[in-house]
Amino acid sequence: MSEQATESTQSNIVPLNEAAATTELDLQQDAAPSIEPALLKNILEAALMTTQEPIALADLKKMAGLSQGSKLVEELLAQLAEEYSKRGIELTQVASGWRFRSRPEMQEYLGRLNPQKQPRYSRAVMETLAIIAYRQPVTRGDIEEIRGVTVASPILKTLEARNWIEVIGTRDVPGKPELFATTQQLLDDLNLRSLHELPELEEMGNLIEQGTPDAA
Repeated sequence: MSEQATESTQSNIVPLNEAAATTELDLQQDAAPSIEPALLKNILEAALMTTQEPIALADLKKMAGLSQGSKLVEELLAQLAEEYSKRGIELTQVASGWRFRSRPEMQEYLGRLNPQKQPRYSRAVMETLAIIAYRQPVTRGDIEEIRGVTVASPILKTLEARNWIEVIGTRDVPGKPELFATTQQLLDDLNLRSLHELPELEEMGNLIEQGTPDAA
């Protein structure tokens, strides 16, 4: 091989350590936000303040023009949560994403703006919900066996109308009974991120009252 050819070949070779450094730099540039962090934090605050429903982390990153692997949005959300930690509202993470909500201890006073007495769920409804939450997936027969009484159709319809339970399939036995499980909406209303955070049974009723002032 001629000396000129050798030089040409060598000129196209990039050392491994230099190639790795170049790749890392490219990744950093791809992850770099096009919005200044201070402005982005204000945008996140505005987005979360102006919606009643939780916003998924993936959607917040998409809004910011960041890759899903970027951690900047999580860092800014943590800063916002800290800034609001001693105020009347708080930034919390629930199953469906992030949202602002009034603190539970504020409900007593906020309720004075709308003094209508809120209806409460019956004990049968609460017992049925608890069984589904802690034993899911369960059939109607499972619930009746645990409670020791027949489960009236309006009880299940009440929970389905609230979007707290849903049918996720059927059990492979004669009759193909429907299988019930809880939804993300229930976790959102309880201000929880996952089923692993479910409280003790006796605490669930209090959480529902605090988290869902419009309970019916």
